[in-house]
Amino acid sequence: MTNNLSVVINADAQQVWTMLREPSLVAQWHGWETDELTDEIKQIYFDPSVVEGPDHTSLTVRGGDEFELHPVSGGTEVKVTRAALDHDSEWAEWDEDITQGWLTFLNQLRFTLERHPHGKRRTHFVSVAGGGSAIEKLGLGDLPPVGDEYSLTLSTGESISGKVWFKSRHQVGVTVHSYAEHGDGLLIVAEQLAIPEKRPDGGAMVIASTYDLGAHTLADIRSSWDKWKDSGSGS
Repeated sequence: MTNNLSVVINADAQQVWTMLREPSLVAQWHGWETDELTDEIKQIYFDPSVVEGPDHTSLTVRGGDEFELHPVSGGTEVKVTRAALDHDSEWAEWDEDITQGWLTFLNQLRFTLERHPHGKRRTHFVSVAGGGSAIEKLGLGDLPPVGDEYSLTLSTGESISGKVWFKSRHQVGVTVHSYAEHGDGLLIVAEQLAIPEKRPDGGAMVIASTYDLGAHTLADIRSSWDKWKDSGSGS
């Protein structure tokens, strides 16, 4: 299980709170582009069951998971505490996926606030079946420490460079210079654990967050990832 669901963001608590409480801003870091994203955000963050802390330092979203904001040296620590697991719930077997999802989204929240607070992201999402480590297969298994620069060629054929954004037991995130017209974009690869009868061999997901790219450049990036998936390289 993942217990350390927290990031320190170089922003004040009010800036973070705003990113949590305006739907259009939540859409810049939660999940990835889908036709259902608007409804998903509404259900999770703006359902009548959602509870805002009176001092805007806590937010309990639908389902009981809680965000906490704490001023620290260097900005604001944002922590997510999972609600107690209901073993009878239809979501019980997906609980670790939800935990891993929060880790992904917290790092996307940090990236958005620190690198593109006024930007509009365009994403590409790829999901692949299991059959070995997607992180290793992509060539991301030997990254330098977090914060250091890297340069490599992915097994998709893309040559990318930037800095290591975060690493955990099942995920890696790197900034990518070529994913933004100005600054950089973000690439996250998250491996998914096996779920009997649902996902017996595990799997992985890839989220590429890009900013201000031309249509042809974005199409090339999407095509590269889709070809990697279709070739079976991710499984």
